[in-house]
Amino acid sequence: MLVAMAGLPGSGKSAVADELARLVGVPVVSVDPLESAILRAGIDADQPTGLAAYLVAETIADAVLRSGQSVIIDAVNAVSPAREQWVLLGERLGVDVRFIETVCSDPAVHRQRLEQRRRDLAHIAEPTWHAVEQSLDEYAPWSGIAEQRPRLTLDTVQPLAALVERAAAFVRA
Repeated sequence: MLVAMAGLPGSGKSAVADELARLVGVPVVSVDPLESAILRAGIDADQPTGLAAYLVAETIADAVLRSGQSVIIDAVNAVSPAREQWVLLGERLGVDVRFIETVCSDPAVHRQRLEQRRRDLAHIAEPTWHAVEQSLDEYAPWSGIAEQRPRLTLDTVQPLAALVERAAAFVRA
């Protein structure tokens, strides 16, 4: 199975993905560290490094799935082409694809998480609250082939343990 996370930066995707991965024993492929590595390799930041990171993540996920394991993709997946990438990979390999979307219904909590977040991604700046507010306008509604796949939406103001429990039940169903 391929589980693709989706949600704005700071909404709780990585926290849910990491805990779910520990609980169900599957690897997580995270796009942000891949993009950081691409930039660390000397690729110019004005190049489409985000797209490159998604393609690298797809290649890794493909290898993991071909080995008979499930995988969790940790990425914003804000637009239809990104979401469809995972659906098409699942179709090519004949594996189930499910989406877990994280939202944070309390803007103050979301902003605080974002502003307190410290990831060691030397080549990627943490997004500002202003940038996240702007990206909300670019976060596309679910449509196309991704809309037809099972999707669980989690409001991350709830305790992490409860969210992971719901995510695990969704993945196991």
